[in-house]
Amino acid sequence: SWHLCHRLSETEIRKFRGSPGCGTVLALKIMNLSSDHCNISDWLRLEATVKASVYVVAFFFATFVTVVIITIVLQNSKLRKEVRHILLCHHLLCISSYCGLGVVFQGMRALLANSPVLVCWVVFGVQLSVGEGILFTLALMAVNTYLAICWPLKSLSLVDSVKYRILAGSWVIIIFKNVCLFLIESANPPRVAVFKSEPLCPVILNGPPARAVGMVFLFFLLSIILISYFLIYREGKRAGHFNRSNIKAKKTVLIHLVQMSLHVIPILIFIGLGKMCGVFFFALNLVLFGVFAFAQCLNPLIYGLWNRELQSGLYHWMCCQLWCGHIMNDREPV
Repeated sequence: SWHLCHRLSETEIRKFRGSPGCGTVLALKIMNLSSDHCNISDWLRLEATVKASVYVVAFFFATFVTVVIITIVLQNSKLRKEVRHILLCHHLLCISSYCGLGVVFQGMRALLANSPVLVCWVVFGVQLSVGEGILFTLALMAVNTYLAICWPLKSLSLVDSVKYRILAGSWVIIIFKNVCLFLIESANPPRVAVFKSEPLCPVILNGPPARAVGMVFLFFLLSIILISYFLIYREGKRAGHFNRSNIKAKKTVLIHLVQMSLHVIPILIFIGLGKMCGVFFFALNLVLFGVFAFAQCLNPLIYGLWNRELQSGLYHWMCCQLWCGHIMNDREPV
């Protein structure tokens, strides 16, 4: 509190010293200054600036890898028909969209764009929905892998016939859930406040109902992923032969679990802590966000280029690009 005392004028301090109960009044004044210092928007603006910068890097990296992988899949008729590659492309598009919307929202906060509250809520709500789509797609990918390994003959035709319905149904669930929570939270402030412009964009879906539903949704999808991986591991162990392919499958499952923990653990800490004041919590928030962003950048590599078929397609694609570039250089006039 010593440095806060220097923010008081000498006249105020003398007035407090000459009045009864001066210590209590001075303490209350310092507490008010401390509260103002704690709630000052400079911290949030600095945080938004750092997050926007990280999102820019993650967006360009994820978009580049996404474009390369989608190009490889579209050029191969066999890969284009497989459900796992359709889910992978959908997953990568969600990651790129999530990072791009993060650039927009955090950029609005960092630049003090003075946007209407409703616009801020819509941008943040869409980003949150796309983020849930990332986890939903991971759950579908885990279930599809389990069915392909444990029920290869029965599941092939079934999954192929309902793949687009399941994707559409997952987005209906996500959008319906978030729209209901959005209506619940937007009903609290008056309608005039919703259209009011704010320099620092506020967030939506941050109240107790949204946090509780978000935790349930997160644990539900996480349990599906963990159960699917456990059943895959048990099936491999039951087979009794751990050849090279089986050992690689075990390594893949372990890598996926580690990578998923980088996703989930920061989210759980975010939800548990909320927004707390202080340099320590500010630094902790940025560290957790850095881990989360790093996991987003690893997703295209782990779920995409770890695939042997995509590695082969990437090799052929790079050779084709180099060959075409060499031909174009040879055709240039001297």
